[in-house]
Amino acid sequence: MRTSSSFFPAVAALLLAGSPLAAAPAPSQSQTESEEGVAIRSIQVVDVQELKGDVRSQVDAHVAHTKQEQMNSLRKTIEATPEALSALKAKGRNSAQVVAVNIDKDGVLTLFTKAS
Repeated sequence: MRTSSSFFPAVAALLLAGSPLAAAPAPSQSQTESEEGVAIRSIQVVDVQELKGDVRSQVDAHVAHTKQEQMNSLRKTIEATPEALSALKAKGRNSAQVVAVNIDKDGVLTLFTKAS
């Protein structure tokens, strides 16, 4: 299954390179392959408030340096991606609450959310 090819460039713009993240995976699974060759094997949704110490600081710093246009583009792309929307919905979240994303080398796409 492929998602919109515009999803991955938008995601790549907001990656937190090398951030070790510990969170329970959301039930949504995908076998999507990006233009860069990273297969998205699962999607997890993590509330920023649940993060601890250094990881939370990294996400907060990333969010502080993200332009509103980038955030809007990412959210529009998420809206056009059923797998991402499904994962958010399963956690009671929506695209407007996504503040950052990460794709790790194992193909886990993490959507970081913040309650409005």
